[in-house]
Amino acid sequence: MLIGVPKEIKNQEYRVGLPPAGTRELVSRGHQVIVQTDAGAAVGLPDEAYTAAGATICGDAQEVYARADMVIKVKEPQAVERAMLRKGQILYAYLHLAPDREQATDLIESGAVCVAYETITGPGGGLPLLAPMSEVAGRMSIQVAAAHLEKPHGGMGLLLAGVPGVAPGHVVIIGGGTVGTNALQMAIGIGARVTILDTNVDRLRQLDLIFGNRITTQFSSANALERCVASADVVIGSVLIPGATAPKLVTRSMISSMKKGAVVVDVAIDQGGCFETSHATTHAEPTYVVDGVIHYCVANMPGAVARTSTFALTNATLGHAIALASKGWKRAIADDAHLRAGLNVCEGQVTYEAVATALGRAYVKPEDVLA
Repeated sequence: MLIGVPKEIKNQEYRVGLPPAGTRELVSRGHQVIVQTDAGAAVGLPDEAYTAAGATICGDAQEVYARADMVIKVKEPQAVERAMLRKGQILYAYLHLAPDREQATDLIESGAVCVAYETITGPGGGLPLLAPMSEVAGRMSIQVAAAHLEKPHGGMGLLLAGVPGVAPGHVVIIGGGTVGTNALQMAIGIGARVTILDTNVDRLRQLDLIFGNRITTQFSSANALERCVASADVVIGSVLIPGATAPKLVTRSMISSMKKGAVVVDVAIDQGGCFETSHATTHAEPTYVVDGVIHYCVANMPGAVARTSTFALTNATLGHAIALASKGWKRAIADDAHLRAGLNVCEGQVTYEAVATALGRAYVKPEDVLA
């Protein structure tokens, strides 16, 4: 199979869908890889490293999309990229379609076979291709919150860690999954006071066993959210329903109750965000203020640490890329129920139920498409 790797064009997105090491793995199995010029340059992966791994360098994205049987990306294709997709071409990337009707419509009309990283499941449960970026975003969320609490960034002037004789800041984390747990580790590590909320009591028990009296666990209810958000200096939103639009758990009135200069970080913004006041921002303009509260809602947080993120992502995505290339998409998806869960749009049909529901589209089972 001929695999194409275009340069990412989303605002300040520096990651690359496939590094030279991944290229070498595909080439060693008899596949061809074409890479757009400077696709990996921003993370220290020059064209020469790709050619040494067996790839061919292409001058522009048009050539990559025109020639490739499968396009491997990081972020969802932008409008100009979607216009270059064709029927039967495999698109393998993060898509987050539920809150993005325009992208979904374009992908449906393209006739491409669209496999979304974020809904591929794992043998032990969970979402293994989403996990590495969730780990990165969870850890980053505390870094960016701490920075934006500082006065020069518009915050209240609070040192999240505190100092002897002065209490640390209070971090409230909504959701105890991968993002929430990694945020929790970072917040504890710098000495913040931490409360974590979840509706899964078993998960709260696990976190309590691990972290003990260094954290406070709280069953997530509207009442608990109101109390915790009002007392917080930082709120991290990390709620996920696979493939679906994130629920708006934190209302405008809750935001209004917060301290002036507090910070909220909505890590669920790729799926529409879990704060009622959230809208997507970029690394160029990462924040805005609502009712005196700083909102950080960057939709590609891991892009800020693009080198780490590129390698972490490829560790998770390469195995399925090899399967798709070696078997073809029909056989690869038929053979692997976990990969089949990643099929969101296929030749004009919506094949992931939560996406179909969010978009008001007819849902077609992947098995029916294969048949």
